[in-house]
Parts: sequence; C-alpha cells; structure tokens
Amino acid sequence: MGLKLLHLHLHGLIRSNNLELGRDSDTGGQTLYVSELVKELAACPGVDQVDLVTRLIQDRKVSSDYSQARERITSKSQILRLPFGPKRYLRKELLWPYLDDLADRLIHTLQDHERLPDWIHAHYADAGYVASLVCNRLGIPFVFTGHSLGREKKRRLLQSGMDHQQIENIYSIGRRIEAEELALSQANLVVTSTLQETKSQYARYRNFVEKQAQTIPPGVDLKRFNNQELSSSQFSETSALFSSFLVNPELPPLLTISRAVRRKNIPALIEAFGRSSLLKERYNLVLVLGTRSDLSQLDKQQKEVFQQIFELIDRYNLYGKVAYPKFHRRDQIAYIYRWAAQLKGLFVNPALTEPFGLTLLEAAASGLPIVSTDDGGPSDILSKCQNGLLADVTDLDSLKQVLEKASVNNKNWNLWRNNGIERTQKYFSWHSHVERYLSLMTNQFDINNTHKLAKVIHLSGIKAS
Repeated sequence: MGLKLLHLHLHGLIRSNNLELGRDSDTGGQTLYVSELVKELAACPGVDQVDLVTRLIQDRKVSSDYSQARERITSKSQILRLPFGPKRYLRKELLWPYLDDLADRLIHTLQDHERLPDWIHAHYADAGYVASLVCNRLGIPFVFTGHSLGREKKRRLLQSGMDHQQIENIYSIGRRIEAEELALSQANLVVTSTLQETKSQYARYRNFVEKQAQTIPPGVDLKRFNNQELSSSQFSETSALFSSFLVNPELPPLLTISRAVRRKNIPALIEAFGRSSLLKERYNLVLVLGTRSDLSQLDKQQKEVFQQIFELIDRYNLYGKVAYPKFHRRDQIAYIYRWAAQLKGLFVNPALTEPFGLTLLEAAASGLPIVSTDDGGPSDILSKCQNGLLADVTDLDSLKQVLEKASVNNKNWNLWRNNGIERTQKYFSWHSHVERYLSLMTNQFDINNTHKLAKVIHLSGIKAS
C-alpha cells in the first residue's frame, strides 16, 4: 500500500480549478499553494490518496462549486467539504466558534474510513487548532504550516498605527495566537518556507522548538510561469487590460499582483510612486488586485484599501499613470508577468508581512526583476535568486529610493532577469519542493509507514536526506 495523506485548509474558497485568487483577503497564495501541493503529491508514485478537507458552503453569493461535499481533483486526490457553522460564506475570523464542531465531525468521518491517514498537514492557525484535536484523539502524526503568524501580524499592525483593541476586534488575534501555540505544542513537524520565518517569527512562540521545524522552499509551476516571449496576439490582449487607463501604455510597468488588503500595503507603493519624478517619468504603475464587479459588494477592508488607492491617485494626480483593472482571468496572470518583462518593467511586492512570496517566484521565473519587502520569505528568495532589491516598505522614502535605484541601470536589469530564470529552475521547482517534503517525512515519522515511505522515495527517484 502507498501513502494516504490528508491536508486541512478551512477558510477561503478552494476548488479543483479556476481558483478565485484575490477574491477576498482569505483567498490568496495559501489557497494556491495547498491546491498545487495536493496535486503534486498525488502525482507521486507510491502515494495512493491525497484528501483536502475544507468547509462546505451554501451561499448564493458564491459559486455552487463550494457546496459539493466531494470533488475529484485527480484520480488520486479529492476535496472533501464538511459543514460547520452557518451555511453562508464567512471570513476566517468568524469561524473560531465552530471549529470544535468541525473537529468532532472530522474525527467521526475518519473513524468511518477503513484506513486513517498516514499524517495530517494543517495549513494556518484554524486548521492547526482542528488538527491538534483530531491527531491527539486518533494518534495520527501532525504536520503544521502557519503560512502567516498572528504575533507577526499583530506587530506589524501596531507598527502601522492600529491599537490593540482594533486589532482584536477585526482579526480575533488573541484566538489566533492561542491556536498557533496549541498547534506548535502538538505538531510532530513544523514546515516553514524560509529560515527567517523560523528564527524570527516562530521563535516568538513559547511552545515552539526549533528542532521540530524544517524549511522547504516554496515551489512554482515552471510549466505555466516561464520566460517564453508572448505572441503578438497574446501581448495585445494583455496590454488591453491596462491600456485604457494609461496615457503612454508602452512605458515599462511597475507591476504588483496581490489581494486588496491592508497587509499587502498597496497605498505605500502608490505614494512612493507619486513622490518620485523619476518613477513617474519612466514607468507606469500597474495594480492587479483581484477581480471586482461592484465596490459596494466588497468586504469592509477591501473597500477601505480601494478608497485609499483612489484618494492617493487623486492627491498625486496620477491619472493616466496608474492602471487598476476590475477583471482578469486566472490564466492571464502568467501572460501579465511576461508582458511586464517584455516591456522591461519591475515586479514590486510592498507587503508589510510576506511569509511566503509566491508571486516573487512567478515573476522571477517569467524573467521579471523584483523590488520587494525585506520581511519574511523575500529575503531568502532574493538571496538565492539575486534578481532584484529589498526595501524597508514601512519607510516611504526608503521604498522610493530603492525603486529609483532599481530603475536606473539597464545592465542590472538584464543580469537580474537571467538570474531569476535560471535560479527558480534550480531552487524553486515543484519537483524539488515535493522531493524535500517527502524526504523529510522519512526522517521524521517512525511509524508503521516506514516501508511505504521507502517505496515512495524509491519510485519517485528521491534521495532521502
């Protein structure tokens, strides 16, 4: 028998295809990572089944896809949706009262199966809380990935000017930190994306033991994200997303792709751009912030971010210099990176906290140099890829100066482009990510599955570390 694995990803909207990335603050990089990891693991010889457990949602405001109790992903992987809490879609901060009910449901569901999972991998604090209860009850090994951590988020929000009560009211940060502490006390293994995350963020938790953590650099889909030149029709179609906003659409773009949430710090990028005569002369600013049909339908946080964006564009009179399209298809994202690279632009990530940095890898693989926050994952990525510059994004003058520095040297741009393409292939492919993931499990879990893991390693051509 091969391995049977279970992943827990409880909030946001996740399905087997056409992910609604950027739809809201809960449907972002973590959703994509979990989806891709499940598919890649299921493709490994020696893995029999990979289940992804999430929340069943019955809400006319979202797709009926999320009301399917079972959805096949591949022949060896599926999404299992369990109901807990109200039927309607809820942001993650409102799910805490219902997680004990989910834990009970999941325990009963697993006990009804002929065979328990060989391990459960929980993603984010809410799933970590549930997995702690389930794994303790059933004796299943438990892997935890926080993706972003409550203590770090609280620190950054306080730094940005919010007070403790505001943070608690909006983010239920106390519950989140307690759940992270519980998960860290119970987990057999903590998987992080970067060494910085391990040493600077997890280290703030009283229940964290550094030897239980292992760093696995994130993977990027190199079949989708690459430096292949766009055809003329692909280039024109991509340009059309932005050209109606821009007076000179042929200028290189400063491109950012993210959700419109406070953590992503988009207003700071606009303000740095607005303050710089050099940047305004040489670049357009292109903001891909998810899709929206009506601002009134967005959640409060997104409305506030867009309001800040519109006010800053007006304050610095950036009309004709900033594009912020309402719609794009997910399959266009890869073209957008390559379009920006062909125009010799830069990718900018101004996030206050960035534990992962998947968009940085996508940009790098597409041949697009980077200016990024110095927080979290980007420092590890750029140390390997050597394809851009880091900035203190909490200091607007510093961010402006780094952007200006990145813009003035064409020789650096070409070097950064080539480095990004070459080194994402070397360090950040999905193959290398899954190879490292399964190799770690062979060393971590002294369970009855040792022979199964050995079979996976043998069949996958993976060398145990």
